[in-house]
Amino acid sequence: MTKTPPGSAEPTDSTAGPGTGTSPGPGTGTGPGTGAATEAGAEAATKADSCASAPSAHPRPNGQDRYTISEVVAFIGLTAHTLRWYERIGLMPHIDRSHTGQRRYRNRDLDWLTFVGKLRLTGMPVADMVRYAELVREGDHTFTERQELLEQTRRDVRTRITELQDTLAVLDYKINFYADARPASERL
Repeated sequence: MTKTPPGSAEPTDSTAGPGTGTSPGPGTGTGPGTGAATEAGAEAATKADSCASAPSAHPRPNGQDRYTISEVVAFIGLTAHTLRWYERIGLMPHIDRSHTGQRRYRNRDLDWLTFVGKLRLTGMPVADMVRYAELVREGDHTFTERQELLEQTRRDVRTRITELQDTLAVLDYKINFYADARPASERL
Protein backbone atom coordinates (compact mmCIF):
# COMPACT_ATOMS: atom_id res chain seq x y z
CA MET A 1 0.00 0.00 0.00
CA THR A 2 1.42 3.39 -0.92
CA LYS A 3 1.15 6.50 1.15
CA THR A 4 0.20 9.86 -0.21
CA PRO A 5 1.21 13.31 0.88
CA PRO A 6 -1.05 15.26 3.19
CA GLY A 7 -3.32 17.64 1.35
CA SER A 8 -3.82 15.45 -1.67
CA ALA A 9 -7.27 14.00 -2.09
CA GLU A 10 -8.33 11.04 -4.16
CA PRO A 11 -11.18 8.70 -3.33
CA THR A 12 -10.01 5.77 -1.30
CA ASP A 13 -8.71 3.39 -3.95
CA SER A 14 -10.39 0.35 -2.45
CA THR A 15 -13.75 2.05 -2.93
CA ALA A 16 -13.11 2.86 -6.59
CA GLY A 17 -14.14 6.49 -6.39
CA PRO A 18 -17.28 8.51 -6.08
CA GLY A 19 -20.53 7.13 -7.38
CA THR A 20 -19.29 3.92 -8.94
CA GLY A 21 -21.84 1.63 -7.40
CA THR A 22 -19.00 -0.59 -6.20
CA SER A 23 -18.24 1.56 -3.21
CA PRO A 24 -19.98 2.58 -0.08
CA GLY A 25 -20.96 6.11 -0.82
CA PRO A 26 -23.08 8.31 -2.98
CA GLY A 27 -25.82 6.61 -4.87
CA THR A 28 -25.35 3.12 -3.45
CA GLY A 29 -27.51 3.21 -0.36
CA THR A 30 -24.67 1.64 1.60
CA GLY A 31 -22.80 4.74 2.72
CA PRO A 32 -22.25 6.13 6.18
CA GLY A 33 -25.27 6.10 8.39
CA THR A 34 -26.79 2.91 6.96
CA GLY A 35 -25.95 0.41 9.66
CA ALA A 36 -23.48 -2.38 8.95
CA ALA A 37 -22.21 -0.63 5.86
CA THR A 38 -20.77 2.07 8.11
CA GLU A 39 -18.42 -0.44 9.70
CA ALA A 40 -17.47 -1.92 6.32
CA GLY A 41 -16.78 1.54 4.90
CA ALA A 42 -14.69 2.51 7.91
CA GLU A 43 -12.74 -0.75 7.70
CA ALA A 44 -12.09 -0.24 3.98
CA ALA A 45 -10.95 3.32 4.59
CA THR A 46 -8.39 2.23 7.17
CA LYS A 47 -6.97 -0.50 4.90
CA ALA A 48 -6.89 1.54 1.71
CA ASP A 49 -4.59 4.18 0.34
CA SER A 50 -6.57 7.23 1.30
CA CYS A 51 -5.49 10.44 -0.35
CA ALA A 52 -7.79 12.54 1.75
CA SER A 53 -6.69 15.44 3.86
CA ALA A 54 -6.82 15.15 7.61
CA PRO A 55 -10.40 14.54 8.78
CA SER A 56 -10.38 17.87 10.61
CA ALA A 57 -10.29 19.57 7.20
CA HIS A 58 -13.94 18.67 6.67
CA PRO A 59 -16.57 21.11 7.89
CA ARG A 60 -18.80 18.23 9.02
CA PRO A 61 -18.11 14.70 10.25
CA ASN A 62 -18.82 11.70 8.02
CA GLY A 63 -22.45 10.70 8.26
CA GLN A 64 -23.51 14.33 8.62
CA ASP A 65 -21.74 15.45 5.46
CA ARG A 66 -24.42 16.65 3.11
CA TYR A 67 -23.36 19.87 1.41
CA THR A 68 -25.28 21.99 -1.07
CA ILE A 69 -23.54 23.22 -4.17
CA SER A 70 -23.25 26.72 -2.66
CA GLU A 71 -21.54 25.29 0.44
CA VAL A 72 -19.07 23.40 -1.76
CA VAL A 73 -18.43 26.57 -3.77
CA ALA A 74 -17.58 28.40 -0.52
CA PHE A 75 -15.43 25.59 0.86
CA ILE A 76 -13.53 24.49 -2.28
CA GLY A 77 -13.43 27.77 -4.20
CA LEU A 78 -14.78 26.51 -7.51
CA THR A 79 -17.83 27.99 -9.18
CA ALA A 80 -21.16 26.17 -9.31
CA HIS A 81 -20.79 26.15 -13.09
CA THR A 82 -17.43 24.36 -12.79
CA LEU A 83 -18.86 21.77 -10.39
CA ARG A 84 -21.74 21.03 -12.79
CA TRP A 85 -19.28 20.86 -15.71
CA TYR A 86 -17.06 18.39 -13.80
CA GLU A 87 -20.12 16.21 -13.30
CA ARG A 88 -21.14 16.51 -16.97
CA ILE A 89 -17.70 15.48 -18.31
CA GLY A 90 -17.28 12.58 -15.90
CA LEU A 91 -14.80 14.12 -13.51
CA MET A 92 -17.49 13.97 -10.81
CA PRO A 93 -19.46 10.98 -12.02
CA HIS A 94 -22.27 10.88 -9.50
CA ILE A 95 -23.48 13.27 -6.87
CA ASP A 96 -26.33 12.34 -4.57
CA ARG A 97 -29.51 14.37 -4.89
CA SER A 98 -31.99 15.49 -2.27
CA HIS A 99 -35.67 14.65 -2.56
CA THR A 100 -36.06 17.99 -4.39
CA GLY A 101 -33.29 17.18 -6.87
CA GLN A 102 -30.61 19.42 -5.35
CA ARG A 103 -27.04 18.11 -5.41
CA ARG A 104 -25.75 16.85 -2.05
CA TYR A 105 -21.98 16.55 -1.85
CA ARG A 106 -20.16 14.49 0.76
CA ASN A 107 -16.74 14.68 2.38
CA ARG A 108 -15.38 12.19 -0.14
CA ASP A 109 -16.53 14.52 -2.92
CA LEU A 110 -14.71 17.42 -1.25
CA ASP A 111 -11.59 15.23 -1.04
CA TRP A 112 -11.88 14.33 -4.71
CA LEU A 113 -12.36 17.97 -5.70
CA THR A 114 -9.28 18.92 -3.67
CA PHE A 115 -7.28 16.25 -5.51
CA VAL A 116 -8.61 17.43 -8.88
CA GLY A 117 -7.52 20.94 -7.89
CA LYS A 118 -3.99 19.61 -7.31
CA LEU A 119 -4.07 17.91 -10.72
CA ARG A 120 -5.18 21.19 -12.31
CA LEU A 121 -2.23 22.97 -10.70
CA THR A 122 0.12 20.46 -12.31
CA GLY A 123 -1.15 21.50 -15.72
CA MET A 124 -2.61 18.05 -16.38
CA PRO A 125 -5.00 18.24 -19.34
CA VAL A 126 -8.68 17.84 -18.49
CA ALA A 127 -8.87 14.77 -20.74
CA ASP A 128 -6.16 13.10 -18.63
CA MET A 129 -7.98 14.02 -15.43
CA VAL A 130 -11.17 12.48 -16.79
CA ARG A 131 -9.21 9.38 -17.82
CA TYR A 132 -7.76 9.15 -14.32
CA ALA A 133 -11.28 9.41 -12.82
CA GLU A 134 -12.45 6.63 -15.18
CA LEU A 135 -9.54 4.44 -14.06
CA VAL A 136 -10.38 5.02 -10.40
CA ARG A 137 -13.98 3.97 -11.06
CA GLU A 138 -12.82 0.84 -12.92
CA GLY A 139 -11.17 -0.48 -9.77
CA ASP A 140 -7.93 -1.71 -8.29
CA HIS A 141 -6.79 -3.53 -11.43
CA THR A 142 -6.01 -0.10 -12.94
CA PHE A 143 -3.37 0.83 -10.34
CA THR A 144 -0.54 0.44 -12.87
CA GLU A 145 -2.18 2.65 -15.47
CA ARG A 146 -3.03 5.27 -12.83
CA GLN A 147 0.52 5.20 -11.57
CA GLU A 148 1.88 5.67 -15.10
CA LEU A 149 -0.45 8.62 -15.69
CA LEU A 150 0.64 10.27 -12.44
CA GLU A 151 4.32 9.55 -13.10
CA GLN A 152 4.06 11.24 -16.51
CA THR A 153 2.42 14.22 -14.85
CA ARG A 154 5.21 14.30 -12.26
CA ARG A 155 7.81 14.31 -15.06
CA ASP A 156 5.97 17.20 -16.71
CA VAL A 157 5.83 19.11 -13.41
CA ARG A 158 9.55 18.59 -12.80
CA THR A 159 10.30 19.86 -16.30
CA ARG A 160 8.18 22.95 -15.65
CA ILE A 161 9.89 23.51 -12.30
CA THR A 162 13.29 23.38 -14.00
CA GLU A 163 12.12 25.83 -16.65
CA LEU A 164 10.73 28.15 -13.98
CA GLN A 165 13.95 27.96 -11.97
CA ASP A 166 15.91 28.92 -15.09
CA THR A 167 13.48 31.79 -15.68
CA LEU A 168 13.82 32.89 -12.06
CA ALA A 169 17.62 32.92 -12.40
CA VAL A 170 17.32 35.23 -15.43
CA LEU A 171 14.96 37.54 -13.52
CA ASP A 172 17.29 37.59 -10.52
CA TYR A 173 20.22 38.43 -12.79
CA LYS A 174 18.34 41.31 -14.42
CA ILE A 175 17.06 42.65 -11.08
CA ASN A 176 20.58 42.57 -9.66
CA PHE A 177 21.92 44.21 -12.82
CA TYR A 178 19.51 47.11 -12.48
CA ALA A 179 20.06 47.40 -8.73
CA ASP A 180 23.84 47.51 -9.25
CA ALA A 181 23.52 50.01 -12.13
CA ARG A 182 21.77 52.63 -9.98
CA PRO A 183 23.93 55.25 -8.33
CA ALA A 184 24.77 54.51 -4.70
CA SER A 185 22.60 57.39 -3.50
CA GLU A 186 19.47 55.74 -5.05
CA ARG A 187 20.11 52.30 -3.54
CA LEU A 188 19.11 53.29 -0.03
